[in-house]
Amino acid sequence: MLLLSSPWNLVGFAVCLVLFIGELGFWQRTVRGRRAAVGADTLIGSEARVFSPCRPDGQVQVAGEIWAASCAVGADSGALVRVVGRDGLKLVVEPI
Repeated sequence: MLLLSSPWNLVGFAVCLVLFIGELGFWQRTVRGRRAAVGADTLIGSEARVFSPCRPDGQVQVAGEIWAASCAVGADSGALVRVVGRDGLKLVVEPI
């Protein structure tokens, strides 16, 4: 355990407080202006596994989530497909 004598404990606390505020400012400046990548658009280009047959509509599992999907060519359950677009909240996929 670190114990400092009377004047030094306040000095140590003040130094730590200044460093903490400086670090908060640094991280705020670093992440400012970055937008969070969320939604169906972030899934375009990723691989998915067909959950229920897409002939032409079905479901796929992408990153652990199940999405409604459509595949013009058709795909059977368990097949790997690639997300190439979206139509509302329905993903457009094609076989790999």
